[in-house]
Amino acid sequence: MPVAITVAPTGPIATKADNPSLPTTPAEIADAVAEAYQAGAAVAHIHLRDDQQRPTADLRTGREVMDRIAERCPILVQLSTGVGMDVPFEQRARLVELRPQMATLNPCSMSFGTGQFLNPPDGVRRLAASMRDLGILPELEIYDTGHLEVCLRLRDEGLLPERLQFSIVLGVRGGMAATAENLLTMVRRLPEGAIWQVIAIGRSNLELTAIGLALGGNARAGLEDTLHLRRGVLADGNIPLVERTAALARHLDLTISTSEKFAAELGFGLQTI
Repeated sequence: MPVAITVAPTGPIATKADNPSLPTTPAEIADAVAEAYQAGAAVAHIHLRDDQQRPTADLRTGREVMDRIAERCPILVQLSTGVGMDVPFEQRARLVELRPQMATLNPCSMSFGTGQFLNPPDGVRRLAASMRDLGILPELEIYDTGHLEVCLRLRDEGLLPERLQFSIVLGVRGGMAATAENLLTMVRRLPEGAIWQVIAIGRSNLELTAIGLALGGNARAGLEDTLHLRRGVLADGNIPLVERTAALARHLDLTISTSEKFAAELGFGLQTI
């Protein structure tokens, strides 16, 4: 099966003070996504920022970012409803009103570094139902083994599609450590036919991306997950990280999926935004 690469250009935490190449404005994000598409990315995982570089769930900002991306390339857009820990859940959940092809769904509350990432059970159910009703494909971000069990219960309740799509997130303080053993544990517990990728935060990003590819997963690359191309060397934008991931897949004799092919695998055609 071809490998789908997701570009995660911005994230909710880093600023230009951490890496001057981090895109934060709608124009910068759209430019970064279009370049990543040309480098082999099939999906764009989008976090929104305000004019102070703070995470935002502002619908006008989201609309502008999505429109700018659509003008530049036909990449699949996956809006993050995680947004940022200081943004209330109900504001974050409204982002699905923009009707992206895909959006993240975080099934559980958790400690996240020095903060709290709040995803109340009733709110998660309402968000899952809204995504189902709007035809938005959920990308399930799981940070621990119990998060997987909650996703399976939501599926059994009819709130999620039968074929689930997961991001296994490793390396966040409060979640699973970024180790090969933890990745193997999670992959072995995934339901049959699940689509998945590993998201390894920080220094373990390259190693665990390689292991994930070897195990049959997809891959994510971008400044959200690591600001560095190698130890002590800041990445000059998202493109070096996407290109590195694409080269890694090719070295493993894997082919790179297009947005169109991945959309077909997920079971829907590309929409006009």
